[in-house]
Amino acid sequence: MCASSSASTSQATLRPSSAWTAWGQWIALITMTVDHVTRYLFPGSWDMGWASSSIGRIAFPLFAGMVAWHGLFNTRSPFGYAKRILIIGLIAQLPYMTMPRDGFQLNICFTLALGLFWGTWLRDLAQRTGVDREAPLQRPLLLGASLLAWWLLGPWLEYGHYGLLLIPFYMFALQALTQRTDSFQEHLLMVAASVPVLLVAGLMNSSDMAKSFTVATTLLILLLAAGAAGRVPHISPGARMPRKVWLAWYPAHFAVIALLLHGPW
Repeated sequence: MCASSSASTSQATLRPSSAWTAWGQWIALITMTVDHVTRYLFPGSWDMGWASSSIGRIAFPLFAGMVAWHGLFNTRSPFGYAKRILIIGLIAQLPYMTMPRDGFQLNICFTLALGLFWGTWLRDLAQRTGVDREAPLQRPLLLGASLLAWWLLGPWLEYGHYGLLLIPFYMFALQALTQRTDSFQEHLLMVAASVPVLLVAGLMNSSDMAKSFTVATTLLILLLAAGAAGRVPHISPGARMPRKVWLAWYPAHFAVIALLLHGPW
């Protein structure tokens, strides 16, 4: 789920290095695949739940962090980017629905796309000038309507309400952490901006092991935004993930798992 277009030249001079996302793509796909293979294909008697609760808990906060990062720094159209993620989700939904679970649920691409859409919309709403002078109630009404939509949509999505909050809170934290300042008070505000996303990351899972892996992944992405991203080496061209693999892996791996689960053997 990578951005297809780069930001303008003036913005590029201010944005942090995104070299880490090329490594993140491999890690996200590998950990996601481990999660789904151990959850859906391995017999319960094999007792592989630890893999899903540890390695598997890296994938979603990593995907969400990369989506928020690209939405902020590497695309001219975050809404267009969200639409492309949504298309992947639509393609993947049919094989995803064949996975063993209780009730209907939309796959993780819907959570990522709607989270990016909401986070971008909230940022644009906060940056609008003159709204309060022209219509004092417009901003709080719009915000209230978006919170109502969040509450109604949450139960239908993978990771639910907390999952929908992750990207908007990531965007808030990343925007704050990438600002360069010598002010002690502003540094405190940067730290404070990181608290909501870390809190949500901890609340998304029930077991202590899952919480620790999710929070650790989220914290690592925040550290990258705070300056560590500049220290990550660029991946060699030969090791870079092909774009077609990146876009096709999510629906394709569910199709393979569905075939192994329900095929005639």
